[in-house]
Amino acid sequence: MGVRLCAAGNPARGWLPVLGLTFAAFIFNTSEFVPIGLLSGIAEDFSITESKAGMLITAYAWVVAAASLPLMVAASGIGTRKLMLCVVGCFMLGQAMSALSSGYWMLMASRVVVACSHAIFWSIVTPLAVRIAPPGHDSKALGMIVSGSSVAMIVGLPLGRTVGIYLGWRMTFAAIALIAAAVLVLLAVLLPRLSGSQGFSWKQVPSLFKSVSLRNIYLLTVLAVTAHFTGYSYIEPFLAGTAGFGEAWITVVLMLFGLMGIAGSVLFARYYASRPSFFMGYAVMGICVFLLLLGAASYDAVSMIALCLFWGLAISFLNLVFQSEVIRCSPSGGAAVAMSIYSGIYNVGIGAGALIGGLVCSHFSVSAIGYAGGLIGVLASLVFLFVCPPARRHC
Repeated sequence: MGVRLCAAGNPARGWLPVLGLTFAAFIFNTSEFVPIGLLSGIAEDFSITESKAGMLITAYAWVVAAASLPLMVAASGIGTRKLMLCVVGCFMLGQAMSALSSGYWMLMASRVVVACSHAIFWSIVTPLAVRIAPPGHDSKALGMIVSGSSVAMIVGLPLGRTVGIYLGWRMTFAAIALIAAAVLVLLAVLLPRLSGSQGFSWKQVPSLFKSVSLRNIYLLTVLAVTAHFTGYSYIEPFLAGTAGFGEAWITVVLMLFGLMGIAGSVLFARYYASRPSFFMGYAVMGICVFLLLLGAASYDAVSMIALCLFWGLAISFLNLVFQSEVIRCSPSGGAAVAMSIYSGIYNVGIGAGALIGGLVCSHFSVSAIGYAGGLIGVLASLVFLFVCPPARRHC
């Protein structure tokens, strides 16, 4: 990890840089998923189908998937502080491009710029947070970054959607650009100058795949995440067209997904050490079950909201459990590489899910996205039960 830096003699001040990174995690996660709440407006403005608008999500995810490891290797010689500031700066410019987009392909290009920033950000933010946190508080630093992501789902995504409804989707991206500028200034002031930049090479990659546990986690990740995003990528048109929810209630449901992320973090911190198989089983098989029940729940508003609560808890557990296991199962000095690969695989799942969901919407109906995602979830559940026996689920 290199030399650990924090404010000597002032523990509270030692947390300020981590807090700055938490704000950055919030704005990056908001940006990644905000198009989910803006699909209808983007499609209408550019006179395209919602499935074509959904390709913005697919392309973003696949750029992150393809670029995470190569970009991180290329940037490994840059000082961590300088790299973080450059990444946030590029992110800000990409958001400004989105706000100024005059056509679909310009918007797509701007999302590619943001995706490249995203690829590096999520490869370095966790190790950086641990490095600059006060000694002995690694878990708290990790928890703060995860909380920033969860708050993005509670506040960022619904707020971005609300701005899009009343002021237009371009104003949502403009607002994100302005907040990113503020975060850039904050990080420039708070981040300490770091020595001994942590880099990695291609030589480290093959050794990671010798770990049966890591291979299992990566396989489960791509299947479960694909299943989840087959349904979740089109949850806005599903809730509106199939479940009959109004604009306000759709926003509430999106907020509930994020709220369950925080609830999942609390439960994870308290019980995961004693019940790891339960958490992983609920994550993988829960996503499968709740997707298969999505169509049936759409006939009753209370059932629909309840299902989304439990579904949100499942994806929260998946994110927490798999990241924790990747870090724990990584060989010494290989955590950054392993997390970069995990991020890439996760985004393959996001892109594949959004693509499959879009095809279902185009060739069948948005009401069928739950069944399509659920079938992929069945495959993930079978892998969990029969390919990953208990002895191999954990290092």
